Amino acid sequence: MLNIFLFAATCFVMIFGVLFFPKIKLGKIRLDSYWVVALIGAAAVLVFGDVNVTAIWKQLIANTAVNPVKILVLFLSMAILSVFLDELGFFRFLAGFALRHTHGGQTKLFFSLYFTIAVLTVFTSNDIIILSFTPFLCYFAKEAEIDPVPYLAAEFVAANTWSMALIIGNPTNIYLSTRFGIDFFSYLGVSILPTLAAGGVSLLLLWLLFRKRLKKPVTGTPIREEIEDKLSLGVGIAHLAVCTVLLAISSYIGWEMWIIALASAGSIVLFSGILSACRKSKPKALLGCLKHTPWQLAPFLLSMFVITEVLSQQGVTAAVGNFLGTNFSVPVYGALSFLTSNLINNIPMTVLFAPMIEASGAGAGAVFATVVGSNLGAFFTPVGALAGLMFGSILSEHGVKFGYLDFLKLGVTVALPTLAAALGVLMGVLLI
Repeated sequence: MLNIFLFAATCFVMIFGVLFFPKIKLGKIRLDSYWVVALIGAAAVLVFGDVNVTAIWKQLIANTAVNPVKILVLFLSMAILSVFLDELGFFRFLAGFALRHTHGGQTKLFFSLYFTIAVLTVFTSNDIIILSFTPFLCYFAKEAEIDPVPYLAAEFVAANTWSMALIIGNPTNIYLSTRFGIDFFSYLGVSILPTLAAGGVSLLLLWLLFRKRLKKPVTGTPIREEIEDKLSLGVGIAHLAVCTVLLAISSYIGWEMWIIALASAGSIVLFSGILSACRKSKPKALLGCLKHTPWQLAPFLLSMFVITEVLSQQGVTAAVGNFLGTNFSVPVYGALSFLTSNLINNIPMTVLFAPMIEASGAGAGAVFATVVGSNLGAFFTPVGALAGLMFGSILSEHGVKFGYLDFLKLGVTVALPTLAAALGVLMGVLLI
């Protein structure tokens, strides 16, 4: 009971911190409260709880595809590749290009942005898109003299809807697919139609929600981003492209995904360092990349893994899984994962749900329904995903008001119908 209490207390304090104290100041250092709370909660469980520390350590170093350290290496390596391109101005260049070539007012700008974000998210990651585009959109809206909220909402919804398409789109996709032995193309074969359905519904609802605001004219001028280091950009794009292809065929060539991603990230770091040495200049893009990579994900994910692993040790997750059983696995696991993501964040939710699915024997339906819930739960409240936590932090730095109630309005209006559409199509796909 103590461990359950500590788990509940950690979740409550984490949500409270996100809402009222998103940053913790230690002298001149400012830290995100969510991962600090998770770290303290994990430490409390280890110190005061009835825990088999040896078993937890074995899980952390186990040579399996579901090793959380491997998942972290994979995600952070992909983040380095994407953030490196962002530091070179690639994503801002693409957005500026798309916006400059869209004429006829805000409505076309809105749709152009949504489709640009959707395409980029499929091949990178929802978190990276949020990191890359949110500051640009705040700045662009100010220069163009338009309301930033419709575009920020479109960005966030598109990034966390189309992230379902490929394994690499979200850490939760990676964790569940590797744990249940789902390869790249098997995942894509099931996920593509629910993603298309969710994307279509979310876009329609976003347009209906913001169509009146989008009727106002654009009075400013879009930003023109110039790429200064074209050599580094070309090499960075090549690394990301080769890495994505190798990840797609990894299960067929016998290479682990985390090794492919780590090698790609290491290669781009080495290239940037050598190029800067040859030019006798500082590797600005690389330094900026290493600074903005979301390293805070590491203590957060590992801490929540420890807490949820303790619940698994004591049979809590298995008991819940047995209670749920196999009936109506898609709607049940889809709805529960969606809601639980907004209590404890989607990454620890996924770690918590995996043993529940194994205990229930619900199979692929529960796995993919949890994937859907973990992605779409991100735009119900700010707590739903790491992307939401980063999104709120960036907006506050730019003075843009998009609070908890604004997020909840977006969630009720867009997320719930989108979830229903995705789960409905998923059930149809699994019956074929």
